[in-house]
Amino acid sequence: MVSLRDIRKRLQSIQNIQQLTKAMEMVAASRLHHVQMKVKQSRPYVNKIKDILDQLSQVASTDYCHPLLEQREVKKVGVVVIAADMGLSGSYNKDVFSATNKFLKSYKQDQVELILVGRKAVEYYRRRSWPIRYELEEWGEKLTQQQVMTFANDLVSWFLLGELDEVWFVYTHYITMMSRKVVVEKFLNISQSSKEESKGAAEYLFEPAPQEIYGAILLRYCLTKVQTTLNEAYASELAARIFAMKAATTNADDMIEKLTLVRNKVRQAGITKEMLEITSGAEGLK
Repeated sequence: MVSLRDIRKRLQSIQNIQQLTKAMEMVAASRLHHVQMKVKQSRPYVNKIKDILDQLSQVASTDYCHPLLEQREVKKVGVVVIAADMGLSGSYNKDVFSATNKFLKSYKQDQVELILVGRKAVEYYRRRSWPIRYELEEWGEKLTQQQVMTFANDLVSWFLLGELDEVWFVYTHYITMMSRKVVVEKFLNISQSSKEESKGAAEYLFEPAPQEIYGAILLRYCLTKVQTTLNEAYASELAARIFAMKAATTNADDMIEKLTLVRNKVRQAGITKEMLEITSGAEGLK
């Protein structure tokens, strides 16, 4: 039978882990509230910029094509994989890697270069044979606006210089606390809505001429899209961590309850044994 001392040690260990999971849940919840606000504010902004771009494409001269809109023969594809810096977030990282691997099956190895965001993505794909162009291990709360701008500018530069012919994002889209979805989404080249799709959109008067402001708005869209995508992924990670830590805390409660019952039974058995020994000894002295 397991000793009372061993049970107490195990109980203490589980209680310590439970304190840790509760603390991690609270920290993630606090951060999620902040990131949720960013996601809610940035989505309409990105949609509005895209709407303006669609309007610009309709009024700009038909022979005008910005390099970021250019469709060319696909020789090299950049795949931005956004995962977490740490584990303890349920199936969050696993789902991202599963979607990425499924997408990569469409290409040969020499056609793809991975752009990895998050320590878990770096650790996972360093053990695989896919070529890696860029690694960003620490992000989330630690990522500054300047770093986001640099990252977005790098993606745009690689496309404009012809080093990458397409850039895709694989990330987790945040829906609600309990719901999220891994998305494989094309970032570059930027696709334009057709005239029929843009027909119902609001119309704008542009000054200066559309051709003159097209490039600036495209670059603004790229930066905002990168920022929003990172926010979506981080919010999803935090929500997954809250759910995982809450489940771990509940499981710890169940284990503590069962071990407490076992401890009490062992203690009771020990007391009963001692009483029997005392009784037997007393009988022997008669």
